[in-house]
Amino acid sequence: MILITGAAGKTGLAIIKLLAQSGNQSRAFVRTKEQAGKATSAGATEITIGDLEIENDLATAMHGVDQVYFIPPNVHPNEDEIGKNAVVSALKMGVRRFVYHSVLFPQIERMPHHWRKLRVEEILIESGLDFSILQPANYMQNVLAFRSSIEKDHIWHLPYAPEARSTPVDLLDVATVAAKVLNEDKHSRATYALGGPEILSSIDIAKLLSSYLGMQISVSRQNIPEWEYSAIQAGVTNERIETLKMMFSYYDQRDFVGNSSILEMLLERAPLSFSEFLARDWK
Repeated sequence: MILITGAAGKTGLAIIKLLAQSGNQSRAFVRTKEQAGKATSAGATEITIGDLEIENDLATAMHGVDQVYFIPPNVHPNEDEIGKNAVVSALKMGVRRFVYHSVLFPQIERMPHHWRKLRVEEILIESGLDFSILQPANYMQNVLAFRSSIEKDHIWHLPYAPEARSTPVDLLDVATVAAKVLNEDKHSRATYALGGPEILSSIDIAKLLSSYLGMQISVSRQNIPEWEYSAIQAGVTNERIETLKMMFSYYDQRDFVGNSSILEMLLERAPLSFSEFLARDWK
């Protein structure tokens, strides 16, 4: 039995689907009945409804579990404490192996959500648990959140420098690696940085979108107060807003460029390119 936390998010659902296809049993840790339905539809064998910040819920979720794939709450101000409690619960409940979904370059202290992940990595390494750590770059799929406005207005609004470059990675490539790591023992005590195959700025991505959609797509720099107002209206907490603003500030000054060699090695094929992602997922 493999426990997947954050199981109703796009990463958790993708991993559950692949595990089901390979005949693995998975237990989805979710917060609501609605999320439970999504996880069940994806192929989860069992469901646990609870809160990662409650120790008893963690212990219940990990009872009888062989492996944990730990996806933390996104940009959570207490992620390091939640991660620590999850590792402690795994030890208490006799979990054999703990796979942590971290982030590319958690060493960057100027991005607090990265730095908190590094603290969890440290706790996990020192715990004595058998572990693996995946460090994916930003997902190609993130652009899909802007699909409606891009197609309507032909503009992609972003709250950081359009010139900032990254190496976006396909979510399904990352999920494939996750399923592989969970199914093979040879990944014990391994840390895998998973950068995508192309170095792309937002301007480069807009050009790829223009080619795919057959219309001119431009990138517009959204001012931070405007972005912040939209985030507040959407219910984003003040802590998350401040963390994301620090991330935008970092992108204004630095690229976020990784390497795809480890990803290609684990996939045993070339990682998906951004153009291939658009052809498959932009619908």
